[in-house]
Amino acid sequence: MTKPVILTGIRANNDLHIGNYFGAMLPIIDMAKRRSEEFDVNLFIPDLHSFTTPINHNELFDSIMNNARVYTAAGLPLDNPAIHLYRQSYVPAHSELTVLLNNFTGFGEMARMTQFKDKSAKLGDNQISVGLFDYPVLMASDILLYNTTYVPVGDDQTQHLEITRDLAERINNRFGDIFTVPASVKDQHAFFGKEQGLRIKDLVDPSKKMSKSDETGKGVIFLNDDPELARKKIMSATTDNKASVNYDKETQPGITNLIDILALLRGMDPHDVAAEYQGMERYGDFKKIVADEIVGFLTDFQERLKNVDDSQVLAKLESSERAMNEVANTTLFRIQKAIGLRK
Repeated sequence: MTKPVILTGIRANNDLHIGNYFGAMLPIIDMAKRRSEEFDVNLFIPDLHSFTTPINHNELFDSIMNNARVYTAAGLPLDNPAIHLYRQSYVPAHSELTVLLNNFTGFGEMARMTQFKDKSAKLGDNQISVGLFDYPVLMASDILLYNTTYVPVGDDQTQHLEITRDLAERINNRFGDIFTVPASVKDQHAFFGKEQGLRIKDLVDPSKKMSKSDETGKGVIFLNDDPELARKKIMSATTDNKASVNYDKETQPGITNLIDILALLRGMDPHDVAAEYQGMERYGDFKKIVADEIVGFLTDFQERLKNVDDSQVLAKLESSERAMNEVANTTLFRIQKAIGLRK
């Protein structure tokens, strides 16, 4: 890999929902297409991250493959040699580098990670794994193995990028020029701009983002939902008692969320959509408009997903994994030599 590297991934466990699709996957694919002449773009499926919290392991392998198929149905060009689609666990260097970096990482550094504290607070003591605690070191390995410069990070991942930079600098200061230090959070945001997309909110509770881990599923529209079930979810979405369609995230978050969804479905700016329906008084009428668009989108997408050629997807995964193993093993050998494991 001779060009600078952009790296990103979407966890494979659970079904993907429209928030993942419009808020992350489509922006990632668009970015990959536009930047592949200047950059190598690593789109990895972080399957080792999938069970840092409890999951159904019987469904994991199918979820991993479905992740790759959804990328394909969403328009990822499998024939672009600068775009690499690979499974994290098929590159063993991820696991080994994590073990090595653990020995240069402070317990206190991990204990201060906000995501660990937030996620562990929702789990019973017997469900809080060392893997969850150690998640940021594995993420650092994901990034550092490929000499990555840019990683699109949301607010909940900034600490993880910062610890990645700290670890790279710590190793480099002690052993020489081993790792490429990723760009700072500020530079990441400047590089990606608004490419990371809107965050769709939960339909039942629009104060929180739409999440794959929602236990009821009532506020989430999954990509494999029956279109008519999705219609019912939209028609049941929480709104307010103002009886006026307006784009106001503070006082009308439910209606604003529906405007955002409609804007994404139509490929429009939310404010343009809001202007079109400004002041509409019957929420049921507006919900029906959004619901019809959702039904059309899911019907079309599920047809494209059904027609994905699995042999082409597997061929892309395997060719990318061969290439990624070469790069990752080169980086791994560099640190193995530096710390005395290899001559």
